[in-house]
Amino acid sequence: MARGKKVAASNGNGSASNGGANLGFEAILWKAADKLRSNMDAGEYKHVVLGLIFLKYISDAFETRRETLLSMTAEGADPEDRDEYVSEGFFWVPQEARWSFLLSKAKLPEIGRVLDDALLAIEKENPTLKGVLPKEYARPTLDKTKLGELVDLIGTIGFKEKGDRSRDILGRVFEYFLGQFASAEGKKGGQFYTPRCVVRVLVEMMEPYRGRVYDPCCGSAGMFVQSDEFIKAHGGNRNDLSVFGQESNPTTWRLARMNLAIRGIEGNLGPQHGDTFLNDYHKDLKADFVIANPPFNMKDWGGENLRSDVRWKYGIPPAGNANYGWIQHMISHLAPTGMAGFVMANGSLASNQSGEGDIRKAIVEDDLVDCIIALPGQLFYSTQIPVCMWFLSRDKSGKPTGGGKSLRKREGETLFIDARKVGSMVDRTHKEFSDDDIKKIAETYHSWRGEEGFPAYEDIPGFCKGTTLEEIRGYGHALTPGRYVGAEDLDEDDERFEEKMRRLVATSREQMEEGKRLDAAIVANLEALGYGR
Repeated sequence: MARGKKVAASNGNGSASNGGANLGFEAILWKAADKLRSNMDAGEYKHVVLGLIFLKYISDAFETRRETLLSMTAEGADPEDRDEYVSEGFFWVPQEARWSFLLSKAKLPEIGRVLDDALLAIEKENPTLKGVLPKEYARPTLDKTKLGELVDLIGTIGFKEKGDRSRDILGRVFEYFLGQFASAEGKKGGQFYTPRCVVRVLVEMMEPYRGRVYDPCCGSAGMFVQSDEFIKAHGGNRNDLSVFGQESNPTTWRLARMNLAIRGIEGNLGPQHGDTFLNDYHKDLKADFVIANPPFNMKDWGGENLRSDVRWKYGIPPAGNANYGWIQHMISHLAPTGMAGFVMANGSLASNQSGEGDIRKAIVEDDLVDCIIALPGQLFYSTQIPVCMWFLSRDKSGKPTGGGKSLRKREGETLFIDARKVGSMVDRTHKEFSDDDIKKIAETYHSWRGEEGFPAYEDIPGFCKGTTLEEIRGYGHALTPGRYVGAEDLDEDDERFEEKMRRLVATSREQMEEGKRLDAAIVANLEALGYGR
């Protein structure tokens, strides 16, 4: 792409049927950017590209605001007054960090140092970004010719739109690139990225309209972003939601901070990266919503040093598997009417090893389990094994939710959904939920909870079943949905036996006669070719 030629960023293709980001200009950009990667590892290249996209966005947003101020100089507006930008939610971008300046240096060998200086200047002028931006463009191992070409390429993205429109464009690009990097990195990539369709199921089920939302292993902040999109889609106010999170990986923590910043979401992700188990930054937080995708079957989590931790109300989790450490950590952070929705390895549903069965029994007997969903395999970049979703509720009494909806009493009840056959393959190795798939799962849950505006709930054999605590006890407190939902109903066959047999015999005779005809034709063709008997 030639420098200065704008990609049609404002095209509106609508949501893709697979529930992912729009596959328009983002895919073209990705293909072009990936060509420039050369021999660089995807995990390293990720921060190079996303840092530049972030820089381009805040520069474009600054210039948009500056143009507005220039048109208002007669009214006393000053386009060089920092407060004119910060007071309206814009980042102040100094001269040496503006994209026009960076673009003029793209072909120079010192472009790496120029970019690092630009990012340092932005952090200095905007304290909320301190320690967030990647400042490693001058390192010798980074090909400066390729870097200059990448600056040219990122320059083709036009973010000069008013209001939330430019953020939406940026969000699409950022999210699409995150997904592509997760795919390129494979298992390692899954540590920072949860597929969008999975996050959407969690958010559509929980409906976080207002209150405190917490993710103890927030990765690149996808849970928070999708919660914000849910609020906007349903006419809510993002100021009614407070965001709290923590992430142990330093580069992923910075990625999360950028992901929130570009969308104007204020979140408390702690002063820096940190281990949630060993150094809980939000120890006193009681959240209305806990939404998470913890690492599956984590072995080295420091459990042997936390045997007497106050979070283990239901039993000490095994030192060699963090699953029930994560579950109890999330429960410990729930407000009296709070809800938790999270992804877990399937083993958490029925394992009895190392005391896990006793912990699960105690959680079930405390009537916290609201819904369990079995998910299909191949949804995640990090693993091909099937996983599940847990939904816990502190209060099943029927009180209104955060969105003000009235519910029916669900005390002593749990909904099981078997969604293993839901979704469709989008490539050889990955499956996704469509918008209709997500709607089907979420509406089943809302109907079962008795929410207004949803049809009356009915059990569907093979898909969903509302059960009682007594029934779960009968299965030894195992929570595998397949045990409860049963097999799907087959269409009733009302054809009489005698009639069916006559029809099948007649069809069989026709097929045998056709077989004889084909055999004769093959023999005749062989004889014509000189291969007769």
